[in-house]
Amino acid sequence: MTSLPLPASFPVGGRRLVVYVVWDRRGGVEDFVPFALAGLREHAARVLVVVNGSLSEEGRAKLEPVSDEILVRSNAGFDIWAHKDALDHVGDAIGEFDEVLLTNDTWFGPVRPYGPVFDRMGERAVHFWGMTDHVRQEPNPFTGKGVLPYHLQSFWIAVRREMFLSEAWRRYWAELPEMPTYFDAVLKHEAVFTETFAQDGFTHDVAFPESDHPTEHPALFNPDLLVEDGCPLVKRRPLFHYPPFMNRHAVSGRRIVETMSAYGYPAELVWSNLARNVQPKVLNTDAGMLEVLPDRALADEPETVPRLAVVAHLPQTKDVPRVVGALRSVPHPFDLFVTVHDAGIEPELREAIRAVDPAGLAETEVRVVPEHGRDMSALLIGCRDVLIDGRYDLVIKVHGRTPRQRSQNARRYFSRYQLENLLNSPGYVRNVLALFDREPGLGLVYPPMMHVGYSLPGRAWSFYLPRAKQICEDAGIQVPLDGISPLAPYGGMWIGRPSALRRLLDMGFTFADYERPRSKSVPALTKVIERLVSYAAAEDGYHTRTVLTGEHASISHTSMEYKVDQLASTTPGYPLEQVQFMHRAGWMGTGGAVAMTRMYMRINHPDLARRLHPVLHPVGRVVRVGLRTAKATLRRARTLVKGGRDD
Repeated sequence: MTSLPLPASFPVGGRRLVVYVVWDRRGGVEDFVPFALAGLREHAARVLVVVNGSLSEEGRAKLEPVSDEILVRSNAGFDIWAHKDALDHVGDAIGEFDEVLLTNDTWFGPVRPYGPVFDRMGERAVHFWGMTDHVRQEPNPFTGKGVLPYHLQSFWIAVRREMFLSEAWRRYWAELPEMPTYFDAVLKHEAVFTETFAQDGFTHDVAFPESDHPTEHPALFNPDLLVEDGCPLVKRRPLFHYPPFMNRHAVSGRRIVETMSAYGYPAELVWSNLARNVQPKVLNTDAGMLEVLPDRALADEPETVPRLAVVAHLPQTKDVPRVVGALRSVPHPFDLFVTVHDAGIEPELREAIRAVDPAGLAETEVRVVPEHGRDMSALLIGCRDVLIDGRYDLVIKVHGRTPRQRSQNARRYFSRYQLENLLNSPGYVRNVLALFDREPGLGLVYPPMMHVGYSLPGRAWSFYLPRAKQICEDAGIQVPLDGISPLAPYGGMWIGRPSALRRLLDMGFTFADYERPRSKSVPALTKVIERLVSYAAAEDGYHTRTVLTGEHASISHTSMEYKVDQLASTTPGYPLEQVQFMHRAGWMGTGGAVAMTRMYMRINHPDLARRLHPVLHPVGRVVRVGLRTAKATLRRARTLVKGGRDD
């Protein structure tokens, strides 16, 4: 048996090859990538960037200054097969190096300098090393059985020449299996790489071991502690992983980004990347992007006062005191653009505005627009010129409508919730506007989804989703759509940058497109566009924050807490397990016999339920129609009997 070369430290003046894999759904390169590579370049003799998929000319221009070579390949086999292709591409020239670093674009960095970690690990005589590791788990969480071995995490594996010149290394990559799914990549490479080479006698080490941290997966659960310990990078996943899972493990994405910023990492690189590539509601949740703001201004007057436009849709004069009255809280001068449906009310409307007399009001213009699309078309079509000519830094969108099919209390709360959470007081509005001053990539601010007096949670996409997908495809919006409810300004009031609305403004819709559909099965365009505001902004790199006053935060949290407590009372476990259980059960409907049977089968006999679904689904539809018909017949019969008795 051939003895292995002894492990060696990284030699003084040694040469390091960095292989960095990039994937972008648009074929571009996000700005955090060249920032990461610029820091690595001083520690590498050669930087080879491998692009999975396509690469635009703009993307290539970003990569060329921070790399020595760019290899574009098909997007197959994830990062692992990209590393394999890179090693094949380098070929025998790999012998020119003392260490090969295999890494990718799944992390932000440098948050702390790379140098101290390279120096510390370079002194250790090992065959390979990683940045972080993962504990052995039984059963394997990916399969529910067997063992997930202890392993170094594959996003950063550094290998010394004593190992990458070995026959074991050549054999491993030559026999690498196909990896069509993400789970294949984990189970067929990441989870076995460390164990495979350890069993062959190669030694390894880790820069930031999990044993030094309070959880078994610090890269996911404790990235802030890793950074404080000197780790130069933060994994992106903690800011877009399934929110109930992150909640189960008490991970604070808000704390993670604050820690990164405290060490000098540009937060705008985080927000622009995640805005374009993460479901907005997931990002809003994982990163804790709700701001509860006080009425006392937290910052001094800005050096540059933002140029403000207010677009107010006020088809009825009676709405002026409530809506224009709220504009008294705007602490800076603003121009007011009022949209109406009836030109005849303009004199009365102007008089009502003069009676309110907001202190910051500079100019007022009244525009007559068609009724189709109400406040949404009035803004995007009727006031398009206001938003595209560069006169204004921010636009405040308000309106006077209240939901018709709601109780009086719900209508009152709707108006309070929308206006107060945007325009509660001069100090509060100063704090909202300061968010835009602090974050150049902040595109939109609005109140969170209403749930007091509303049943939006769990159903906000409803039947709007298919048309929303089509509009996104037509408009080139590739931001992933949230699965159940979108992050959206329900109620139609927000503060935003005109540039964040560019895609909505350029969609080419006319007032006629906003006409109310004749069929109730066709979703109204105004409701669909309302649900896509943050997605359109995110495609251009703008993120969204939600805002609440202290009073509304108190109302919202206590109400939501009680409702969650009630909903969770019949299912065991953490919210994560409760949610997973209910999702397995599927749609309950009104709790009829068909639905209960279907849920029982899905929970207790999932394989059988899947096989029977093509047969039972149409049968279930017939049964439901039959039951509804029978119930309706019985109701009519009772009515006739009762009517006969009354006679």
